[in-house]
Amino acid sequence: MAYSWDNRVDFIVRYMYDIDNNGFLDENDFLCMAVRACVVEGKGDCSASRLDEYKKLMNNLWEEMCQIADDDKDGKISTAEFKEGVRKTCVGKKYSEFPQAMKAFIESNFRILDINGDGIVGIEEFRFNCITRMAIDDVAPIDKAFNALLTDEDRKVGGINMDRYKELYGQFLSNTAENHPAVYLFGPL
Repeated sequence: MAYSWDNRVDFIVRYMYDIDNNGFLDENDFLCMAVRACVVEGKGDCSASRLDEYKKLMNNLWEEMCQIADDDKDGKISTAEFKEGVRKTCVGKKYSEFPQAMKAFIESNFRILDINGDGIVGIEEFRFNCITRMAIDDVAPIDKAFNALLTDEDRKVGGINMDRYKELYGQFLSNTAENHPAVYLFGPL
């Protein structure tokens, strides 16, 4: 199955960033992401110091996103504004060229996915992440998506490490082709 770039970016807005489901991105979404990241990475624990770190990270990302995408400066980023911002800053670029706060968010996201903290996101962790965002009646499409992401080296180590995750996330955003492996980074969309 092919996934258009527009659909992939819509997915990111709807299921990853618009936490309060109000149809646009705002500062509250990024505060909610900070709390979620702290709780998930801490497996239920969310110390004040760790939450402060996540709040700083997400505030930096929010401010960077506003500079890039809040064209009308209303404190909200519509899906159209977000897409244009990603298009300007990510499409056709390598991960290393992405905005710094976005890279910090992506690296933080990997640590959240790596539930057991072994440095590898395996199939069980990938499944867990997928089902937290979407209703699905069979695990087979999730497994198929995960396997489509893997290189022979990934298979040898049992999944996706941080460097590979950054590479895949970069391709997810920067490559507009509909049939490259990174389209499956967040499961069967």
